Amino acid sequence: MGGSGPHPSDPAAGLCPDTLPDGLLVADAERRVVVFNRAAERLTGIARADALGRDFAEVLPLFDAEGRDWWRCLDPYGGLATRTRHPERPLHLADGLELLVTASYTRAEDGSVTAFTVALRDAVQRARQERNRADLVSTVAHELRSPLTSVKGFTATLLAKWHRFNDDQKRVMLETVNADADRVTRLITELLDVSRIEAGRLEMRRQVVDVIEEVHKVVKGRVVAGEPASRFKVEVLGELPEMWLDPDKIDQILGNLVENALRHGAGTVTIVVEPDSRKQGAVVSVRDEGEGIPPEAVPRVFRQFWRGHGQPRGGTGLGLYIVKGLVEAHGGGITVRRAPGGGAEFRFSLPAGAPDFA
Repeated sequence: MGGSGPHPSDPAAGLCPDTLPDGLLVADAERRVVVFNRAAERLTGIARADALGRDFAEVLPLFDAEGRDWWRCLDPYGGLATRTRHPERPLHLADGLELLVTASYTRAEDGSVTAFTVALRDAVQRARQERNRADLVSTVAHELRSPLTSVKGFTATLLAKWHRFNDDQKRVMLETVNADADRVTRLITELLDVSRIEAGRLEMRRQVVDVIEEVHKVVKGRVVAGEPASRFKVEVLGELPEMWLDPDKIDQILGNLVENALRHGAGTVTIVVEPDSRKQGAVVSVRDEGEGIPPEAVPRVFRQFWRGHGQPRGGTGLGLYIVKGLVEAHGGGITVRRAPGGGAEFRFSLPAGAPDFA
């Protein structure tokens, strides 16, 4: 609700007020409430029967952060005749409940108010979003401080004392700087992914992808990075249909799930690929043999900043949130459960899809 509620003269006014997700109060030229929808009842706890026909300011007393009566300050029916709307702002009911409120005017040719519309939204969701943003800023600051401090320290040392170090010492310091720069790059990529997921702006570049080949590529990359090949097992249970997917995002999904299994799990990491028995597509499972995820934590696994109890604080806690967003962008779904041999099993399904131009 970024703006005013619908005017009686607007096309939206033809809608049934009870179908609107936000609370709606409309007062007529005599200040009497003529519309008080179901959402307004739910948000304020005021029954519609107690609202209709009464003065709107008596029905819905609102106060600002300093405790001032907002209607008295605003004077909707006696203030400036040039006003058309009031932007969204947080206000409180008499019992302290916070609401996000916008208001707009319908005026006669002489400027008098013929209808005053007030739209209401629950402030809890906004507060939660603000806390999430604050958590994100705090997490980013924490995660950036360590690699940037390292990069600055080693770079300053090399610049000041280059000739005092032998080639091996220089190589170690430069490799550390390179690794920390990669860490910062990964963090920025994660933040961009989170932003696009939340805004619904993920771009999909679909092409034919061999999911089995992608799995083997991710495993090979981990082995090259130093993991023993014996720690991985790939099982293919049937032939897959032609899959139109975004290869970069599939690689990111598989990479995050495998890294999660290696970091937080134990034993062999098993990746199972099979055709989807319910619809045209594929199902991929990534299993480990660790302690698994407690049942009470399962609903929180795909939230931002989730980390299992007792797990190391490495990473931002955004990986599984991003995985879920990428899977859903393909039209698929992802779940987590206890693996057959113990540990955690992340299981995601992907529809076969179609080319973007189809």
